[in-house]
Amino acid sequence: MAHKCKMSLCASRGFSFACVVVSVALAGCAQNAESLAPSSPSQPWTPGNTTGSSLLPRSDASQGAGASVRDFSVLGNAAVAELPPPPQTQAGKVYQLPELIDIAARNNPVTRIAWEQARQSALAVGIAEATFLPLITANAVGGVQNTDTPVQALGVQRYLNTTARGVSSSVALQWLMFDFGQRSAVVDAARQVSLAANVMFNASHQKLIFDVTRTYYQYGAARTRMEIADQTLRNSRAILDAAVQREKGGLGTTVEVAQARQQVAQSELRRVVAEGQERDAYQALLAAMGVSPTLSIKVASAGNRRLPSPVSMPMEDMIKLALVRRPDVLASYATIKASEAGVEAAKADVLPKVFVAGGLATGSGSFNASGLPTIGQQTSATGVLVGATMPLYDAGVRSANLRAAQSRVSAAHDIFKKTQQEAVREMVVASNAVRSALQSYQAATRLTEAATITYDAALDAYRNGLGTITAATAADTGLLDARQARADAHAAALVAASNLAFVLGAMTSRDTPDQLLLR
Repeated sequence: MAHKCKMSLCASRGFSFACVVVSVALAGCAQNAESLAPSSPSQPWTPGNTTGSSLLPRSDASQGAGASVRDFSVLGNAAVAELPPPPQTQAGKVYQLPELIDIAARNNPVTRIAWEQARQSALAVGIAEATFLPLITANAVGGVQNTDTPVQALGVQRYLNTTARGVSSSVALQWLMFDFGQRSAVVDAARQVSLAANVMFNASHQKLIFDVTRTYYQYGAARTRMEIADQTLRNSRAILDAAVQREKGGLGTTVEVAQARQQVAQSELRRVVAEGQERDAYQALLAAMGVSPTLSIKVASAGNRRLPSPVSMPMEDMIKLALVRRPDVLASYATIKASEAGVEAAKADVLPKVFVAGGLATGSGSFNASGLPTIGQQTSATGVLVGATMPLYDAGVRSANLRAAQSRVSAAHDIFKKTQQEAVREMVVASNAVRSALQSYQAATRLTEAATITYDAALDAYRNGLGTITAATAADTGLLDARQARADAHAAALVAASNLAFVLGAMTSRDTPDQLLLR
């Protein structure tokens, strides 16, 4: 018996020593974890290299003997290269603007992010409302405890071994019955935040519709510039043919031919630039849609779209009508209401709270000592309590919370005013932009008509020996500039009209851009 007790004591002491060793080892691990980082600001990090050194010898002999280079490349991860599948498209189909907007609405991650944020805000309302209901919890605790106690008996040290076992289970209820409207204020604030999130979800779709529309028109302008560059190249070659024919007939000179060749080369360069701009505009359209940049689809031309009529509604009436449906203005107003509810919650935080608590518990246990019979017992208990809590002193925390909530209300009002002013400014600027764009298009149209007549006359005169190569090439360049100005003005007018609809809060569906052209 004594030998057994000594062995138990040694085992207990050995366990304590092992705990100490493990604790020291864990502390050392925490300190040594710093070796996972690079050893210095100038040394690269390499996976699996705890020294931080990753100097690789450079094979370039021009670096001199012993030269080395720091390689800051990282180990790749194939998982990040998995791209989402492209949207389903029909081969050979020419997609109109409404169809492009539909593809964007289904695939752009921006709207999905706004949707998740709206869902999170809605769940926050449910969490706040759940505080009105009681909280019921179940608990269970069980365990075993062994104890070795040294006992001196007749000059001999012995050890008394005792074992205690027990299990206790309980069900508890907590219910806040009355809190002077604090929870109601929190629910109101959560509802206003959810409203703002829902409004901004629709706003994200409005922004998406506008972005796709804007880049669609810009892509159309780029395609028109490409067509103009092709036509200009043909015109320049026509001038070159005339210069060559004049030289063969003895009416022209090699200088005129050289000038014509220079004009052709300039037109070819402009065509290359226009082609690059067309590719960039196409990528901008895909980016606005939120689809893969490798997607290849055919897009309907926007170069011949009719322009909208100028807005005839009085500016003040238009602004008032728009403010009531602008998502950012509505969301800012909801923020005011949420912050006001926060003030009510802060005020209620300093008032008493009445609660109900209850519990049902059962337990069983046993006690066993060496050489003695086992003692066991079972217990149960139930109870219901009604109480109240009243804050007396908290070092000013609740008062500070109230002042902070009131400050947030003031800030929300200021933000709302700022949002209103920016919205009105955007409307005025957008209205002026539409007017200016339409006037620019009219002027560019007249310029193009005049430049076309000038080019035709200059080319005929040069062919018939009545004009100069300089006048013909100048007319060619002037016609190119006029046509490009007209294409840019056409796209700018379409974009300006779309922007006006967007800032007025009217860019709400895939059909909105086409409806603008019917006004």
